[in-house]
Parts: sequence; structure tokens; C-alpha cells
Amino acid sequence: MSFLDQEYREIITKAVIGKGRKFKQDTDTITPAHRPSSILGCWIINHHYHAKLVKKDVVEIRGSYDVNVWYAYNDNTKTEVVTERVEYTDHIKLTIRDKHHFGEDCEVLAKVIQQPNCLECNIEKHGQKIKVDAEREFLVEVLGETKVIVKVDPSGKVYNDDDWDLEITDDELDSIDPDFLADEKEE
Repeated sequence: MSFLDQEYREIITKAVIGKGRKFKQDTDTITPAHRPSSILGCWIINHHYHAKLVKKDVVEIRGSYDVNVWYAYNDNTKTEVVTERVEYTDHIKLTIRDKHHFGEDCEVLAKVIQQPNCLECNIEKHGQKIKVDAEREFLVEVLGETKVIVKVDPSGKVYNDDDWDLEITDDELDSIDPDFLADEKEE
């Protein structure tokens, strides 16, 4: 195939030029005001993130979320909720990448597959800290300019809807089996 050949054209278009996915588990340490006796609940809220391309094949996601732990203290006679903001940075390698794209202007789309979620919440054996195991997952796509090569119709014919024979003949109608979608129970 010759690019100088009159039967082919190069079209510059914006397309997905890279994709990546990452699942991550972290352990966050929360420091409550009182020595906890037991954990009553844990949830993660207020997730925010921003994604950018930092290398040709790596997307960086910087984000944060709030970890809320409801705990009992003073021998389970009082309760309190402690909230701490957790910041994270994930690097996602592009596993699918178009090596033939050009230009530096790329747009990064990041989609959360799994919002940050608490897997387990425990009191440390020694001290008054609480360990929170959390998970999250992202899918990223990088959009950029690339070339598509198409073959050109040498006759340059433009087809109208009238050029297509979409009429059903009587013979085709007669050959249709009206019971082809019959319920299996009837058989």
C-alpha cells in the first residue's frame, strides 16, 4: 500500500490512543482522640480526584477521600466519630497504547470502577490507632490525534437510497417460518 497512491487517504482524527486499569488496596492509619474499645462502623466519603498524563505511557491520579470511623471508648460507655482526610497518588501504566499518535495535546479520561471502600477496620494491638484497609479501582483512557488510512472508491460513486433493493419479494415472504420463535414448552 503506497500512501502516494490515489486510492488511499490519510485522515487525522481524535481517538483513544491509550488505556489502562489499576486496582489498589491501601491501609490508612487513623488517630482518634480517645483510646478505642471497639469499632462500631467505618465508611469512606467525599472522594475527589484529578488525572493527568505524566509520561507517554503513565497516567497519574491524585485524589483524596474522608475516612469516618465510629468507635466506642471508655470501656464501651461512650462513642465518637473520627474523620481524617486521606490523600493518595496512583500511577497507572497504559497497557494498550498507540505508538503512532502524534502531537502533545492529549486528553485524559479517568473513570472510577470501584469507589474507595472500607474492607476492614481494626484497632491496633498496641496504642490508640485504628487501621483501615481500603480499596479503589480506576480505568483511564488517553485521547489524542492519530492517523487513519482509508481506501477511496476510484469511481467516486455516490449511492442513493434508491440504489439499494430493500424490497421483500413474495417468495422471501413465503419462506419465513412463522413458528421459529415458538415457545419451547409447546414442543
